[in-house]
Amino acid sequence: MTVFKYVGRTKTGASTKGTISAANKNAAIAKLRNQGINPRELTESKSILHKELTLGGASVKNQDFVIYCRQFSTLIRAGVSIVDATNILTKQTKSKPLKTALDAVEDDIRSGIPFSEATVKHPKVFPALFTNMMRSGEATGNIDETLERLANTLEKQYNLKKKIQSTLTYPAILMVITIFVVFFLLVFIVPNFVTTFESMDAELPAITLFTLALSNFLQKFWWVVLLLAIVVIIVFQFLYKNNKEFHYTVHYAILRAPVFGPLLQKNVIARLMRTLSSLFSSAVPILSSLTIAEKVVGNPVVGKVVLEARTSLEKGSTLTEPLEKSWLFPPLVTSMTSIGESTGSLDYMLDKIADFYEAEVDRAVDTLKALIEPMMILILAVVVGFIVAAIMMPMFSLYGQL
Repeated sequence: MTVFKYVGRTKTGASTKGTISAANKNAAIAKLRNQGINPRELTESKSILHKELTLGGASVKNQDFVIYCRQFSTLIRAGVSIVDATNILTKQTKSKPLKTALDAVEDDIRSGIPFSEATVKHPKVFPALFTNMMRSGEATGNIDETLERLANTLEKQYNLKKKIQSTLTYPAILMVITIFVVFFLLVFIVPNFVTTFESMDAELPAITLFTLALSNFLQKFWWVVLLLAIVVIIVFQFLYKNNKEFHYTVHYAILRAPVFGPLLQKNVIARLMRTLSSLFSSAVPILSSLTIAEKVVGNPVVGKVVLEARTSLEKGSTLTEPLEKSWLFPPLVTSMTSIGESTGSLDYMLDKIADFYEAEVDRAVDTLKALIEPMMILILAVVVGFIVAAIMMPMFSLYGQL
């Protein structure tokens, strides 16, 4: 969006001036006239205060986008035109990236560009799932239903994602705390007992010798450990972002991991099925739906199977066949998908699969939450207890001799 400075007159003839944001000069003039202002002068502002700053491309929070979809659906259902609805929501939304994008979309709509095509220009704000479902909604005339369906899909996916994140966050935090406690004990507490052990002139247990050696190493080379940890993190992030094979291997290992792997597997299945069901229900072509779903799921292991399914369909085969060949999809998924294909109710069947696995994730999350806390506390107790035992065993031996 560009900021323009204007000088003009209102309908009453009063002189006015100010600034206005628009995609281009013609859009700015149209906006001003729409506000009842006849511009006399219009120049692009060069002020740094009017330059739009973005860091890596601003995106919209899921909550804000769901609210936008629901409000948009309500306005369209009430008979408000797309242009007026967009104008209303531009003024109403509190999300700055969404407000900026909607402002530009409104300008494009007024110049004759279809709404779906106008949103394609803002991929950081309007995902491919939204633009394709809206394109289909425009063709069928069911924009309000499409928006409501999209809002439900995004809301369910967001809630599921947050539940899993909350489940994984607790053990991660407790693990970090455990590392810091161990580091503190080995670097600041254990060295205080070294003199005592040396004065005992007795053979120390293996557990104590190991703890003292580890403590001595960390005191001298803590910077090596820290540097190595930083290097590993940087290399991991670089490979994860730039190496497709490494990226795939990481996701494969996570999905195959015990305890958390099955949970994440159910989550990606639910996300994939919910996305495909929403797209099919909105009459988006099946090949396009698979391409969009592969991007929405964001998991290369699932994405590979989805692309194989697309190739299978292009060759005249079924969607079920590549799913049956993959370890990722249980028989329940393939059976219901096959029934959906044979009966012509694929969107309904996929929706039911998504419902089932979302419920499964909910139950798994509740179970893990009940088990993780005592498990992590036990791990912390064992680690700290190991260090305490290494210190106290020689002390008890000395007291016994006395």
